[in-house]
Amino acid sequence: MLDTIKTIILDSQETKLDIGVLRHLSIEPVTHKATICIGVRRCGKSTYLFQRIDQLLKDGVSPENILYLNFFDDRLHGLQHEGIGVVIEAYYSLYPEKKNTETVYCFFDEIQEIEGWEPFVDRLMRTEKCEIFITGSSAKMLSTEIATQMRGRALSWEMFPFSLHEFLDYHEVEAKGPLSSKKQMLVKKAFDKYWEKGSFPEVVNVDKHLRIRIHQEYFHTILARDIIERHNISHPKAALDLAHWLIDNIASLYSVNRLTEYLKSQGHKITKSTVSDYIKWFEDAYFLFTVQIFDASVSRRNVNTKKIYCIDHALIMSVSSGILINTGHLLKNVVFIELRRKYTDIYYYRTQSGLEVDFIVLQRNRAKQLIQVSETLIDAKTCKREIKALEQAMVEQNLKEGVIVTRSEEERVETESGLISIIPVWRFLLESL
Repeated sequence: MLDTIKTIILDSQETKLDIGVLRHLSIEPVTHKATICIGVRRCGKSTYLFQRIDQLLKDGVSPENILYLNFFDDRLHGLQHEGIGVVIEAYYSLYPEKKNTETVYCFFDEIQEIEGWEPFVDRLMRTEKCEIFITGSSAKMLSTEIATQMRGRALSWEMFPFSLHEFLDYHEVEAKGPLSSKKQMLVKKAFDKYWEKGSFPEVVNVDKHLRIRIHQEYFHTILARDIIERHNISHPKAALDLAHWLIDNIASLYSVNRLTEYLKSQGHKITKSTVSDYIKWFEDAYFLFTVQIFDASVSRRNVNTKKIYCIDHALIMSVSSGILINTGHLLKNVVFIELRRKYTDIYYYRTQSGLEVDFIVLQRNRAKQLIQVSETLIDAKTCKREIKALEQAMVEQNLKEGVIVTRSEEERVETESGLISIIPVWRFLLESL
């Protein structure tokens, strides 16, 4: 195992880095703390590490001072038995003169694959002269449990697939500052591609048939590696059927009771607690996201029906079994993921009279923004319904502004409750707070 790790280290130091497009991220390394970057599989975490390594090399750091390992590498499977500590032993057997004399930059990709990584990284931070960057595809790496195990020696940051800004950067479309009519046309055209291709970096420039195959591979790999294998699920077909049902009903209400009955109708012997676990594990892998109703009572939030969203709207189109996909629901998914990049406290809202608003965003436990999503407001009844729901919610939450995101319409509506901004989705994605 020692020789294998040394070979992998040396190979990585000689490999030409693919640094891709620079991401719009707020990740800020802090001295004496490991930097943990977490997100769904294939969202660009490894490329981010390569960008960090590339910058170090440009700053004059020797390749010998860089230790990179991807723990999805099959050659590292033996670490499960020998223990992760052999990694640093292998590195210093290559470069003994660097121990405690030179800073070693450690980049550990998908480290959650190895049990006991937390005390290993904690020990490195305490006893070695090093800076550590880590990626993982488990939301547990954000938890207080991880912080406790590492004694406060780590900071976790989330990463998502391409935002529209990053998609525009990839296609070299200028979107900074005030946009002229020509630039707006170019952005709208690029958004149409974003709508079709989605946000995963690997598929933004491939043909439709290949994109669908890649998305389906993502779907099955996430289920197999990040959910079924990681949690040792004994009934994988039940997890697969549940994932398909949720994808087919994106942006719709669900309850655990309903899901359990559905799986039983498919021949699965399954309990409600198991279904709840599956959903929790889907969320842990950054694959699906649950949105609860806004309520001051935690118990009422938990018992009310919830809504489900997916990490990428185009993946939904590639995996869904539906012949006609609800494009209005896809639009809601696009808006949700943009909100989720910036906020964690996102709920749907039901007014006292029973009208629904798609999203209410909280900051410091206070309502910050109310957002309704409607593909079009051309129909007068639809327009009236969406505005009425938003007005009631604005009054109840004491907010003077609300937003309706549409596919292409734009208008400012003054109401007795306050200002309602109707904006096209491309503009919302570029300007959202």
